[in-house]
Amino acid sequence: MNDSIRKLQPTSLWNNFANLNDIPRPSKKEEKVRKFMMDFGKNLDLETLEDKIGNVIIKKPATPGMENRKTVVLQSHLDMVTQKNNDVEHDFEKEGINMFIDGDWVRAKGTTLGADNGLGVAAIMSILESKDLAHPPIEALFTIDEETGMTGAKQLDDTILKGDILLNLDTEEDDEIDIGCAGGIDITATLHYSEENPGAEVQAFLVKLTGLKGGHSGMDIHKGLGNANKLMNRILYTGNLAHPIQVAEIKGGGLRNAIPRESTVKIVVEKSGAEDFKNSVQEEIEAVLKEYQKIEENLKITVEETSTPEKVMNQEITSNLLKAVYAAHNGVYRMSPDMEDLVETSNNIARVEAEDGKIEIQCLTRSSVESNKQDLTHTLTAVFELAGFEVKTSGNYPGWQPNPDSEMLKIAEQVYEDLHDEKPRVVACHAGLECGILLEHYPKMDAISFGPTILGAHSPDERASISSTQKFWKYLLEILKNVPER
Repeated sequence: MNDSIRKLQPTSLWNNFANLNDIPRPSKKEEKVRKFMMDFGKNLDLETLEDKIGNVIIKKPATPGMENRKTVVLQSHLDMVTQKNNDVEHDFEKEGINMFIDGDWVRAKGTTLGADNGLGVAAIMSILESKDLAHPPIEALFTIDEETGMTGAKQLDDTILKGDILLNLDTEEDDEIDIGCAGGIDITATLHYSEENPGAEVQAFLVKLTGLKGGHSGMDIHKGLGNANKLMNRILYTGNLAHPIQVAEIKGGGLRNAIPRESTVKIVVEKSGAEDFKNSVQEEIEAVLKEYQKIEENLKITVEETSTPEKVMNQEITSNLLKAVYAAHNGVYRMSPDMEDLVETSNNIARVEAEDGKIEIQCLTRSSVESNKQDLTHTLTAVFELAGFEVKTSGNYPGWQPNPDSEMLKIAEQVYEDLHDEKPRVVACHAGLECGILLEHYPKMDAISFGPTILGAHSPDERASISSTQKFWKYLLEILKNVPER
């Protein structure tokens, strides 16, 4: 299936992407892809290193005539988000990605594609193996665990790079040059509870919500897409008002950086109130479907009778859980007053799980302003603690402050205008790029970020534009030709 991908132009890039996608590379489980990259560099007889945390660095000398140019760090991350549709069987730890061509798009069969950030990795690989492309001295930095903690960037060796310029190849609109991004923090709320037996006269229901688009919890957070955890909670909250329920099990969402697409909940309600519960829930479901019909056309919500579970949480804990998720902010918290149309601060209620006496709620809060990130963190912490949860934060990473006076930005702008007879958009994004962290290690580097157009990242709808990848490749090569002298 991937053979057709290998015939696309530029063939070196797409072949490297296909080779990369043959290697399983979930976040935090990058052993196979790290070995793949180490072998790749060594087979080219290039200086190939691995630091203590697992980042791979491959260094290539300048081509003839470019020796006096500044050294460029080309950087992308090796790991990928592993999301799949509920009806797809795929083991991301053992299987590669099954790709196909759909018009101008490369897609995957029911899973994430890994174009984020695999196309950046493949482009760098193509430059490293090239024999006839002009470029300055190159230090290729392939980081690990970008998607679930930015561990590789955070623990990068402070002495392993000598470069002057950082070109991050991890943005997803081909007419943009990115000069700033949001920082982030993981928020986890946990509550342990004593399970009890359901009553003798109860009816159990299985509520399923599927078919949401999902997407990147930063880049797509402003689009008004459905969040499976919030919508499921809304439905259950309404049903609980009609007649008190008890939750037996909740499985909603997945990774923190993906807008949740699916949720399944098992509850019980007294038989005397079952009809009221069903009627109330059905009315709320119809309201939700109507509200989202234009943007979530595949949304499906079902309520079915099921077998009575052995254990449930009591009504008070159930009620507190529903209130907490309802009150917890999800989506855009503040728009930037400094940059038009830029989300400054947001939260994604990514995962809600309840089973075996434990509730866990996982959020990812993002902001380009540290004080506002802290404000929203306090807001969410207060909500969950009021409901009896223990709240912990982790994975805090800084944003990347824009430098509009960057020398490399001016060069990249001019190269884009020369190629396309129009100016690029210079932006900051609401995603978590590694640039801010890398610049903490190497503060003198001049950094910009750009990449090909990728839509639906972090969801099984992820797709990469073929024509845009060709545009990106040509742009990257021209930028390398125009790197200034030392």
